[in-house]
Amino acid sequence: MGISKPSPAFSFLLIFALYFSFYTITPTTSSASLQDQFINCLHKNTHVSFPLESTFFAPAKNVSMFSEVLQSTAQNLRYLTKSMPKPGFIFKPLHESHVQASIICSKKLGTHVRVRSGGHDYEGLSYVSEIEKPFIVMDLSKLRKVNINIKDNSAWVQAGATVGELYYRIAEKSRVHGFPAGLCSSLGIGGHITGGAYGSMMRKYGLGADNVLDAKIVDANGKILDRKAMGEDTFWAIRGGAGGSFGIILEWKIKLVPVPNTVTVFTVTKTLQQDPGNKILSKWQMVADKLVDELFIRVIFNVAANNGSKTATTSYNAVFLGNKGVLMKVMNKSFPELGLTPKDCTEMSWLESIVYISGFASRTPTKVLLQGKSAFPKNNFKAKSDFVKKPIPESGLKGIFKKLLKEDNPMMIWNPYGGMMAKIPESQIPFPHRKGVIFKIQYVTNWPDSDRRASRHIKWIRDLYSFMTPYVSANPRQAYVNYRDLDLGQNKKGCKSTINQAQVWGASYFKDNFKRLVKVKTKVDPNNFFRHEQSIPPMLVQN
Repeated sequence: MGISKPSPAFSFLLIFALYFSFYTITPTTSSASLQDQFINCLHKNTHVSFPLESTFFAPAKNVSMFSEVLQSTAQNLRYLTKSMPKPGFIFKPLHESHVQASIICSKKLGTHVRVRSGGHDYEGLSYVSEIEKPFIVMDLSKLRKVNINIKDNSAWVQAGATVGELYYRIAEKSRVHGFPAGLCSSLGIGGHITGGAYGSMMRKYGLGADNVLDAKIVDANGKILDRKAMGEDTFWAIRGGAGGSFGIILEWKIKLVPVPNTVTVFTVTKTLQQDPGNKILSKWQMVADKLVDELFIRVIFNVAANNGSKTATTSYNAVFLGNKGVLMKVMNKSFPELGLTPKDCTEMSWLESIVYISGFASRTPTKVLLQGKSAFPKNNFKAKSDFVKKPIPESGLKGIFKKLLKEDNPMMIWNPYGGMMAKIPESQIPFPHRKGVIFKIQYVTNWPDSDRRASRHIKWIRDLYSFMTPYVSANPRQAYVNYRDLDLGQNKKGCKSTINQAQVWGASYFKDNFKRLVKVKTKVDPNNFFRHEQSIPPMLVQN
């Protein structure tokens, strides 16, 4: 049962609470004494021991170790600079009861908590707070058990496990089972699914969040709730309503999906000279969402520098749930313009295809999926997203390439929709980007620490985003919440959001589902304990 709609008269009395109007924190203690108080409180509220040397990390105790832990899973180096606020300490719980006790103690001490499972939050919201202090980080990376049950096609996976670990553990038990989640193997599964979780099997099986059977969360009162205890409204909200608003995910129960013994992958790269007039790219726009559900072809745009000149390329990067022979028949019928040949195709297992689509070098052993962040280079980046509902004309494509060639290290990825994504109703879970979407765009620019021109790169991506306005969704202009973007509805970075600003990003991420998310938030966390710069706000009733 969903939450019933309020009457117009009642709606008139409801307003969005400003995010940070509750628990306004005034620092009264040093981080060292705050940590001591926190530890003492934990001891009183849990019977499971926690050795301090492996669970608590603070700059006052050991600066180098603190920095190492803070940086361990952080994805975006922009939020690790000296000027960025740092948590008073980091706590790594070893047991569910530690998470419960942390909530109780944080409320008692008036301490703001940021929670991270994998650290992939694009704007660093899981480990940085630019608007509240003191704050602490609860790092769930030690809660990473994966229990696979092949007999009933399900698995329980704790929030700190990466999607790479999940895939690897599934394949250990079965070659013909998989899960339709992310392409980057170092994603923390806890936060990943809260935003939707898309991957190369989304056209066949939908999102990771579409394939969740149950969950365990810790609510704002420190209670552990499963699906039955939390109720269907909260269970609906956590599957796509994004993290940091309704509770702390402890683990998900997911539905495993069938995969064939053999899948086929390919990458075909074209330069602008090899695709005059962008005929191949234009045809991809016409067919990408209409191909058989088993076929996922994304387009990756890159710019390469060579002897002082730049070359833009488009790489058609694909996974097909079937063998090479069947794939060639599909491509020859639906997308012959690409010129795919059997030599371009490689057959492999589903797990090997995960390694391939994640961008690892050819023949990289599948155990690389267990390495987490250590398998990927880190850099500074800014990203944005869009959804496209009608093909971009040739004039728009020319403009895109012109813009890309002006930036040092840009990347753009077009991910196809259609298939199962078009069949699931927009309101089934909070993730609303379904029928009518041809593809999603991710824009990225990144730069090394040695490059001090961050503002230049950020200006470039904002200019590209502005240029794309006529070619993408409108009213609202949609965005993917797992590509968190603080530009949406914000007047100034680091400022508290207003009601109007919340409505802007709420509509972009969730469309009409935002209203229901606000109602759920008001019901389960009216005092806004779980909050960040773009968390779901509760409502207040004015007398």
